[in-house]
Amino acid sequence: MSLGSHGDALLHRLAHAPAVRVVVARVQGSGPREPGAWMAVFDDAQVGTIGGGRLEFDAVADARALLAGQEVPAERRFPLGPALGQCCGGVVWLRYELLQPSDLQGVREQLQQDAGGQMSVALFGGGHVGAAIVGLLGTLPVRTLWFDSRDEVFPEDLPLNVQAEHSDPVQAAVATLPPGTHVLIMSFSHAEDLDIVAACLRRQRERADLPFIGLIGSKSKWATFRHRLEARGFAEHELGWVTSPIGVPGVLGKEPEVIAVAVAAQLMQQRPAG
Repeated sequence: MSLGSHGDALLHRLAHAPAVRVVVARVQGSGPREPGAWMAVFDDAQVGTIGGGRLEFDAVADARALLAGQEVPAERRFPLGPALGQCCGGVVWLRYELLQPSDLQGVREQLQQDAGGQMSVALFGGGHVGAAIVGLLGTLPVRTLWFDSRDEVFPEDLPLNVQAEHSDPVQAAVATLPPGTHVLIMSFSHAEDLDIVAACLRRQRERADLPFIGLIGSKSKWATFRHRLEARGFAEHELGWVTSPIGVPGVLGKEPEVIAVAVAAQLMQQRPAG
């Protein structure tokens, strides 16, 4: 299972009613979703998706039958082409897991454990754009570490896959990031941004374990930063480790939500296959 909005919704509803979690156990050939994808079915609602179409329709019927006390195999094989008329043409095995409200803590722990293997993102900055990006990342299969030197900027309710941390000075958090973290820099201060970039470059020089260092701002901002980073002793090839501006090209608009879409898409391009 992955964290994010689906995980939050599952936990919220499971506190009050039983559910059946339908998990893609195996896929042979082409299928609509990958192994590990899941949905949760309640008497009156559904959370997540295993790909839609007839496969999901039949799986929901199985889950509702299990909730009603009927016998349903723990795992069922679905030939997509011959049996369901879906063009994927592969074979999918679905696993059915009956969950009770008493399982809530165990499900929460599993969600959090599974998040440990997901793509790691560190976002520096609790402003409007940072909050918009964090909100969107909360729906995606990533684990987000959110830093700011101002402790009061973080909202009380965060998605399960987001951890907010106060750090002063904020750049001190760079040394604590898990290897392989993708970094986004957008603090309230250009001076803080510069210090965070410098800390990332020093870590990259020493460990080479930050695959993406993204800095929000204009080309002129980055040009100014380049001169200042050169004065701090960073070489041309080291400055090439920074992506600025951030976001996939072609997405126009400076609204925080628009920027969030462009940045999240760029991160998903960096996401390892599988």
